[in-house]
Amino acid sequence: MGAAPFPAGILIAAVVFHATVVLSSFPATFHLERGITANHKLKLSKLKERDRVRHGRMLQSSGVGVVDFPVQGTFDPFLVGLYYTRLQLGTPPRDFYVQIDTGSDVLWVSCGSCNGCPVNSGLHIPLNFFDPGSSPTASLISCSDQRCSLGLQSSDSVCSAQNNLCGYNFQYGDGSGTSGYYVSDLLHFDTVLGGSVMNNSSAPIVFGCSALQAGDLTKSDRAVDGIFGFGQQDMSVVSQLASQGISPRAFSHCLKGDDSGGGILVLGEIVEPNIVYTPLVPSQPHYNLNMQSISVNGQTLAIDPSVFGTSSSQGTIIDSGTTLAYLAEAAYDPFISAITSIVSPSVRPYLSKGNHCYLISSSINDIFPQVSLNFAGGASMILIPQDYLIQQSSIGGAALWCIGFQKIQGQGITILGDLVLKDKIFVYDIANQRIGWANYDCSMSVNVSTAIDTGKSEFVNAGTVSNNGSPKNMPHKLTPVTMMSFLLHMLLLSCYMFL
Repeated sequence: MGAAPFPAGILIAAVVFHATVVLSSFPATFHLERGITANHKLKLSKLKERDRVRHGRMLQSSGVGVVDFPVQGTFDPFLVGLYYTRLQLGTPPRDFYVQIDTGSDVLWVSCGSCNGCPVNSGLHIPLNFFDPGSSPTASLISCSDQRCSLGLQSSDSVCSAQNNLCGYNFQYGDGSGTSGYYVSDLLHFDTVLGGSVMNNSSAPIVFGCSALQAGDLTKSDRAVDGIFGFGQQDMSVVSQLASQGISPRAFSHCLKGDDSGGGILVLGEIVEPNIVYTPLVPSQPHYNLNMQSISVNGQTLAIDPSVFGTSSSQGTIIDSGTTLAYLAEAAYDPFISAITSIVSPSVRPYLSKGNHCYLISSSINDIFPQVSLNFAGGASMILIPQDYLIQQSSIGGAALWCIGFQKIQGQGITILGDLVLKDKIFVYDIANQRIGWANYDCSMSVNVSTAIDTGKSEFVNAGTVSNNGSPKNMPHKLTPVTMMSFLLHMLLLSCYMFL
């Protein structure tokens, strides 16, 4: 009996677009590819293929405040299947809903007169088109502009001698593509300053204006207005705001994996006692980490450590744009064997279209072991069964759970996607070239530091303002905020206001 399909809401990379390898000479920043079937479902094999083609390319100053973004959407494959936020751009400010993507660098939105851009969304959000001509604060970016040259260095921009405009042109493996040009205009946001003072702010940023979308990018099932890239190159909004002294060159997220979805997304460092850090592998375009071993039920698997070394053809990458998780080929079989040997007395192994699955009549937490991914510096990422299993269907009254970790045939790449990243705090400390994480209930509040690279223990709060004592000497909480509360002005400084 074949496995039941996943809904197409499990998405890879940005927007509802599954990421894929760029075919042009300019590596894409966004890695977009999208495939939505008529019944809104995708089989696990299709998800594996979408992820596979993505993996050609994934992807220091201290700021004075924390920029807080709301999070909407959910990882749940049977619901929305993506995380997005709302931004305000231009003068007067206009709303744009954009996919949160840590695997790309550039923020881009659909623009006026765009050919092929969706005009409505199955997410029941209004779609907008940015019009540089209607915003007096907007300006086009020329090829001679220094900001364009920053994008050229990282292949995030391309220049046209014909019109002297700084633009981009991305093509993807399924024939989808987007092209456009860069503009500068105001990004409006709430900055939380030291002492929990909320400041409604704006800053000029460079972002992409999409003039053409083709292939699956034109579909509206789960369309949003664009992509919000959180990569570490100079064209990212994180880097742009940091260079202006507005926020740290760091960001953090805590994405809820349950049905309610949402979570927390800030430019700054979430501070939590259980967070462990490991260094980023230097000089890599991705968020590469040095994984050293894998343990199952406390037993280290017999895998040669060289399997996880970083080179042009192998390495371990943190990428929220990948739905599932992928193990280097030499690590995959030992991993599956260890899981199966532990659970086989209690469950029935079931092979579904090449996927390793199990028929289970009780709770997976009572049967399946804890997994530990061990990294340089002694940092371990603890995975509970929900972090490496996906429920696919029911057969004869038993639930069918499949291993979400997949094998990249003939390759040494390990990629940790949303299956692993959800329900954890993740801190991307770009300034200090490290990533930290901790298992966490993302519906809870968090502390956020305003000065990630100075060692100061100052905390701020985008959700409350306090008059109880000196605010600079007391930690405050940052809570998940809703889409509608993103740009609320915090005017009452003498009492608490909860979003």
